[in-house]
Amino acid sequence: MSEPVILVEKSGAIATVTLNRPGAMNALSRDLRLAIAETFEALEADADIRVAILTGAGKAFCAGLDLKELGSDKGGVNATVGDKDPVTSIGRFSGPVIGAINGVAITGGFELALACDVLVCSENARFADTHARVGILPGWGLSQKLSRAIGIYRAKELSLTGNFLSAQQAEDWGMINRVVTAEELLPVARKLADDMLSVVPECLPAYKKLIDDGFAESFGEGLKTERKVSTAANKAVTPDAIAERRAGIQSRGKEQTG
Repeated sequence: MSEPVILVEKSGAIATVTLNRPGAMNALSRDLRLAIAETFEALEADADIRVAILTGAGKAFCAGLDLKELGSDKGGVNATVGDKDPVTSIGRFSGPVIGAINGVAITGGFELALACDVLVCSENARFADTHARVGILPGWGLSQKLSRAIGIYRAKELSLTGNFLSAQQAEDWGMINRVVTAEELLPVARKLADDMLSVVPECLPAYKKLIDDGFAESFGEGLKTERKVSTAANKAVTPDAIAERRAGIQSRGKEQTG
């Protein structure tokens, strides 16, 4: 019996999703693309799961589309058009998705990483956009997200050369949140997930959506969106609720600065 191409481990409100084609550097075969999409659809439908961690088995996070499979497909790259889009499905998960990038994230794998809300990388992580070297153009958002993450000039350097970006350089450029050792990667990701789960429950998906919606707009329109959404949401917050949470906020602040 063959191994499943994706593994899901649930612990409380956290789901750890592991791409599981280590022998192929977790390359995105048709089966794996479908499995990612269906997995995140299932997690969104699971009321118990509020945060997801996405990582890869073996030495790679994801080497991108399976070029060997595509090369034998008469439809070529366009044969993927009718597939479920894994990046869109990740984006439809209403809770935070923490990318635990354990190794190379190349092209389609780079796009999977950029679909996450927070990126924690091991020192072994590296990123590359090789679309132009394969002779194709991205369709899962990389051409737009990367320039917004690191600036248009740096994005053009990466995408128009196909050169690799180290984890440390990615952190220096502000593309990822932090670099940790390989041993620390999943524990740090889980600690972040626990921190997120400790906020007021309804705020977690609502605040993520507010950030994402505003980011997709101009700055002026984003401010209008914030005012509209917060005015409606904050009406439900009572002074008693704020008073009850005040002591916990003060205690946590002392613990983090002490």
